[in-house]
Amino acid sequence: MLNFIRGFCMALADSVPGVSGGTVAFLLGFYDKFITSLDHLMSGTKEERIEAIKFLIRIGIGWVIGMGAAVSVLASIFDDKIYEISSLFLGLIIFAIPMICKEERDSLKGKYQNIIFVVIGVVLVAAITYFNPVSGKGISVSVEHLNVTLGIYIFAVAMVAISAMVLPGISGSTMLLIFGLYVPVITAVKEVMHLNLSYFPVVVIFGLGVLTGIALVIKLIKRALENHRSAMIYFVIGMMIGSLYAIVMGPTTLENTKAAMTLHTFHPVFFIIGIAIVFGLEKIKAISE
Repeated sequence: MLNFIRGFCMALADSVPGVSGGTVAFLLGFYDKFITSLDHLMSGTKEERIEAIKFLIRIGIGWVIGMGAAVSVLASIFDDKIYEISSLFLGLIIFAIPMICKEERDSLKGKYQNIIFVVIGVVLVAAITYFNPVSGKGISVSVEHLNVTLGIYIFAVAMVAISAMVLPGISGSTMLLIFGLYVPVITAVKEVMHLNLSYFPVVVIFGLGVLTGIALVIKLIKRALENHRSAMIYFVIGMMIGSLYAIVMGPTTLENTKAAMTLHTFHPVFFIIGIAIVFGLEKIKAISE
C-alpha cells in the first residue's frame, strides 16, 4: 500500500508542468531504492530482478492510476486552479530543501567545494524553463499524421523526458512542452483510455522511448550517487531551487495559457498546505522506516 501511494504521488507531480516526480521520490526517501531497482531490472542478477519487479510493479500501479486520474479528472482542475496548485508546490519544495539537507548532512558536510553543483543545477532548470516555448496544441500525433520521421521524434523525446523525470527538480512535463509534445501525448493517452485506438501506436512508440531512456540513464545516475554522492546531492538541491522558477512560470505552459504567478495570484493558504504535506511525507517516511 505504501509503494502504491508513493507511485500515485509521483504521478500527480509528474503531471504538473514544472514539478518532478523524482522530487517526490527524494522527499519520501525511496529515490535511491527506485534508481537501484530500475538498474537491477536492466542488469541485475535473477534475485535482484525479482525484487526490483515486485517493488516497481507496486510503484507502477500507483503511478498509472495517479496519471490516469491526472489526465481524466484533474486536467480541468490544473487549468482552473493552477495558481493554487503552483502555490502548494512552492511551499512543498521550499520546505523540502532543508529536509533533504538534514537527511544528507553527512554527504554535504565539509564538501563545500561542491556548492558549484548547486549553481549548475539552478542554471540548468532555469534555462530549460526559460527556453520553453509558449504552449499550444502542439504536433498532431494521430495515426493519419504518423510517419517514420514523427515516430522517431516521439521516441527520442520520450527518452529525453523520462531522463528528466527521474531527476529531482527537472520536470518531464516541461521537457515535453519544450518539444511540443505535452498536449499531444496527454491527448493520445486520454483517447486510448476512451478506447480510441487510432492513437495507440503513438502511446506504444512513446512507451518504448521511455523504456530505452530508462535503460540508458539509470546506470549513470546510480553510479553518480554511489561514487560522487556529495556533488550529486548538491546538484539535486540546485535543480530543486531552479524548479521554483519553473513552477512560477508553469501557468504560461498550459494549453489555455495564463500569466506567470505573481504576488497577486499567489495563494498563502495553499502554500501552507504544501508545507504541511512535506511534514506529512516525513511522517510517512518515518513510519516506512
